[in-house]
Formats: sequence, C-alpha cells, structure tokens
Amino acid sequence: MSDVRIVTEADFEDWQRALATGFLQPPALTPEELDARRLQFVPGRLLGAFDGGRCVATFRSFAQELTAVGGGLVPADAITNVSVSPTHRRRGLLTRMMNQDLAAAKERGDVVATLIAAEYPIYGRYGFGPATWSTQWTVEVPRAGLDPRWSGPDDGGRIDLVDGAEVRKLGPEFYERFRRAQPGAVSRDELWWQASTGAVRYRADWTEPFHAVHRAADGEVQGLVAYKSDDTWNGKQPDQTASVLKLTAITPAAERALWHYLCSIDWITKVKSGFRGPDDLLPCYLPDPRAARITGHADWLWVRILDVVRALQARTYDGTGTLVLEVVDDAGLAGGRFRLEASPEGACCVPAGTEGADLTLDVRELASVWLGGESVLRLTALGRVREEREGAARKADALFRSPGRPWCPDVF
Repeated sequence: MSDVRIVTEADFEDWQRALATGFLQPPALTPEELDARRLQFVPGRLLGAFDGGRCVATFRSFAQELTAVGGGLVPADAITNVSVSPTHRRRGLLTRMMNQDLAAAKERGDVVATLIAAEYPIYGRYGFGPATWSTQWTVEVPRAGLDPRWSGPDDGGRIDLVDGAEVRKLGPEFYERFRRAQPGAVSRDELWWQASTGAVRYRADWTEPFHAVHRAADGEVQGLVAYKSDDTWNGKQPDQTASVLKLTAITPAAERALWHYLCSIDWITKVKSGFRGPDDLLPCYLPDPRAARITGHADWLWVRILDVVRALQARTYDGTGTLVLEVVDDAGLAGGRFRLEASPEGACCVPAGTEGADLTLDVRELASVWLGGESVLRLTALGRVREEREGAARKADALFRSPGRPWCPDVF
C-alpha cells in the first residue's frame, strides 16, 4: 500500500517529476525550472503518495483569500497540483490526500477550500461545488463596427504599454482594489506577480506578453491587460489573433477602452478574450455584439465550505429573510442544521438545534449558491435541493442571488 505523507525538501524533485507525469508533461525538469518551482514549497502544504520510495501522486495547497458577495474576504485553502500517476489510479490516493488536507484546513480555521477542476466528475464527492463559471469569446474585429480611426480614450484617460517590471510595481495595489469589488476573485501574492511577468519562470519556454495599462485623467490605474499575438498571414494580408491572458478593470470605461485598444491594433483581425465572467460586457461594448462569438463556456472556480456559520455571515444579502438550512456533509466537516437571519444590514447564522428545516441541501450545493452564481430554484428543479417548506426555495433564491455573477479571473 502506498504511503501518503507530507513532502519534504528532499522529496521535492521526485514530487515534481510525478506531477509532470500526471499532467502528461515531459517529466525531466531543468535545474532552473526546479529552482523556480522550489519557491512554491511551503513546509506542510505538499502531500505525496510514495510506493517503493517513488512518488506516484501529488497534492499541494496554499493560503488564499476569496472575495465573498459584498466584498468580505474569507481565508481559503487553495488546492492545486493534484495528480495520480497512471500506474496507481483507483487506489484511493486522492481521497487520502484530500481528507488529510481538508482536515488540516478546518483545523487552521479556513472558511472554504478552493480549486480549479481539470475534470468535472472528480471533486463533487469531496464536497466541492462549482461556484463560478467562465465564458470565452472570439471577436471578429472587421465585423465589430468599431471606429478604425480610434487612437485612445476620449475622456482624458490614456493607455500605455509597460514592461513586466512596471506591472510588478503598479499591479498589486490596483488588483487589491479590483478583487475587493469582485465576488469570486482570489488573492495574488508576490510570487504570482513575479511568475506572470517573467521574473520567475516555471517553464523554459516562457515568453513575455505585451502589457498595457489604462490610466484615468488623474493618473489613477484603472485597468491592466496582458496579451500575446500569433504571426498568421493570409498571403500578403496580416490575419493575426490577439489572445488575452488577463484583463481586469475597476470601471466600465476602462474596460471598454482596453477592449477597443486590443481591437484597434494594426494587423489584428481576431481577439480571443480568455476566460471571462459569463455576464461580461465585452459583446455589448461592440457596435455589433454578434462579432463576439462564444467559443467556450464551463465551470471554473470550485468551492468547498468548511465553516457554514462564518461563510454565510461573511457575505451580504440584498433582501431580508430567515432560513433554516439542513446541510448534509458526508465527510463530517461542515454539516448540521443552521438558522440564517439575513438583511442588507448584516447576517447572523447559528446552529438551529431541533428547529424544522426549510431546505435540505448537500454542502456542495451550498457552495454553488454561496457566491450567488447558481440558482436555488434551478437546483431544486434538478432534485439537488429539497424543499421542506413550500416557498422556501424561492425565498432562498432571492436571498442568495448577487447583483452580478461571481467571477474568478485566475487559474491556480
């Protein structure tokens, strides 16, 4: 039987080899790549399964903050680098690593756990539910109807090209303002900024993107975009695609200006949006919204509630109401019966004892509605939420809805 344990620094190279194997990447890493990835090593936060001294499964978590509805920040256990070698599948290795990590996260006081799921069916059995979704658009620039004479914002703002060093200076403070207003956004540490700008390179084939910043008339940074371009020509005609890696803005005007900028670059005939929120305004910024064609739509951030009371009290509610929720958690981490009293002034959640429940739902369904991205009524119609009192699902749906869809702009 494989031994699941905390990974030490001495195990790290073997652990990285197993991780690459699990993700079907070349298993041999250069010394420079290994040195870069060692920066992610946090004692106690890497797990591995070992068989005969060889690492055959990997698991890593790190500290994160997640923005709840209304701007509250909750401590999260961010899970990544999950793999099981093809020779050791279906032996319960992921379950053992997941149970160990979630128990430690609960003990630390994390309110939720988060991850980006490579495959849909895996994580529901551990209490995770899809909490944000993403949509990708491809803009056919010639059809968009934008003014080809556009040379920049007409409100006194400006767009400047900057390098990675400048992004590392201005990006963190700007992003802090952005994420506190965006439910579903997650924190970015210094290493994230270094890796996204090339100061730290996890792969030898990393290439520097273009970076552009939008500044308001008073010089305040209101938007950032990173993008790359291919080198496609149709005979003597340029037919190039700009692919957005990240685009974030704190005002609609800044966001509109950055999209217009991308569509105005010479030689660019297509713009790929990258992973956007499902209610993103991109198509509506174009005179012809049909020029933005949906090319992808899927679940994105998955959430696992670890502390129901703190999670429900961390977010805001536009309506007023009281609900008693029976939360089912087979793992025994967050189940129970809870009374939620919510209003625009705040929320109080306490154990409900023997009080009759209004709704019964699994902890994974609670995660899906907690950020406001899923409908309680939809889940009830699907049989995933059970209404114990008539009208409770509609009441809960009104309470949990958020003004805009949650969105996580990052992958981790």
